[in-house]
Amino acid sequence: MAGWLSTHVLDTAMGRPAEGVTIWLYRVSGNSHKKIAEAVTNADGRTDTPILPEAKFTTGTYELVFFAGDYLRATGQAGADPLFLDQVPLRFGMNEDAHYHVPLLLSPYGYSTYRGS
Repeated sequence: MAGWLSTHVLDTAMGRPAEGVTIWLYRVSGNSHKKIAEAVTNADGRTDTPILPEAKFTTGTYELVFFAGDYLRATGQAGADPLFLDQVPLRFGMNEDAHYHVPLLLSPYGYSTYRGS
């Protein structure tokens, strides 16, 4: 089985999936970042396809960047500029050919993540 990466965003302040969040995926090597994918969350807060499908998967260090500020502005949760949370980067490693799921639980003043299933 080849590995793959999925993600989703939940708006914990509003108690619903976060639709319309732009997400960029980077491959990280030392101080170098290479953007390899971009997606936008759907009505279920998920990307329509894996952000890193099996055909493009390799183990290594990656970074998801969630454009939370744009979403918070669009939903009226942003508050005054500068925002407390704007772009949220999550750096993580994938060291085996397996399914990795890295979600973001988001509110205007905090977030968390975990390795999901």
